[in-house]
Amino acid sequence: MRIILVGSTGVIGSAVAAELGKHDIVTVGRTSGSFNVDIAEPDSIDNLFDKVGAFDALVCTAGAVHYAPLDQFTNEQFEIGIRSKLMGQVNLVVKGLQRIRDNGSFTLTSGLTNEDPIRQGSSAALVNGALDGFVRSAAIELGRGLRINLVSPTLVQESVHLYGDFFPGTVSMPVREVALGYVKSVEGGQTGRVYRMGWVRDV
Repeated sequence: MRIILVGSTGVIGSAVAAELGKHDIVTVGRTSGSFNVDIAEPDSIDNLFDKVGAFDALVCTAGAVHYAPLDQFTNEQFEIGIRSKLMGQVNLVVKGLQRIRDNGSFTLTSGLTNEDPIRQGSSAALVNGALDGFVRSAAIELGRGLRINLVSPTLVQESVHLYGDFFPGTVSMPVREVALGYVKSVEGGQTGRVYRMGWVRDV
C-alpha cells in the first residue's frame, strides 16, 4: 500500500510511520521528508499531488492552531487554525480525490478540545469540531469504495513537557498507542469514524 504521510517527522507522525512501516510510506513535511508541503496553501497541496502521483492512503498528522485567551484573539490568529489544521486537511481530501486509487482511505487528525475544552483553546475547539463534522459528512459521499476517518488523540506522553500546562488533569497516552488509531483507520474497513485515543466522550 502506498501511503502519503503528511507530518511524518512530528511526534505522532513518526510513531505512525513506525507502525505502518510495512507499507510504502511517502514522507511529507513542511521542511522535511521526501516531499514538502504547506497545507495552509492550496497551491502547495496541488503541487504535492502532482509530484507524488497515485496513492492508496493519505494520513495527516500536521496542522497549526493558535492558543490564546478568548478576549485577546484576533481574526488573524483564528485564521491560523482555519487555514492550516482545518482547511489544510480538508483540501488534502478534496484535492486528493483526483489521485487516490479506488478503495483507498484518508485519515485526518483532530483532538479532544471540542468536547473536553481547555482555557485558551477556543480556536482548537472550533477546528476540531469542524473536522468531526466534515469527516462524518464526507464519508457518505466519497464513492469508489473510499473511506475517511478522524483520529482524536489525548495529550501524548512525549509532549507533556511542552503542552502539559494547557491540559491540567488530562490523562496522557504513549504516542505508540495513539498511532494504533491510524493503523486501524488505514488497514481496517470502517469509515466516517472518530477514533478517540486515550479519552472518552462525556455522555
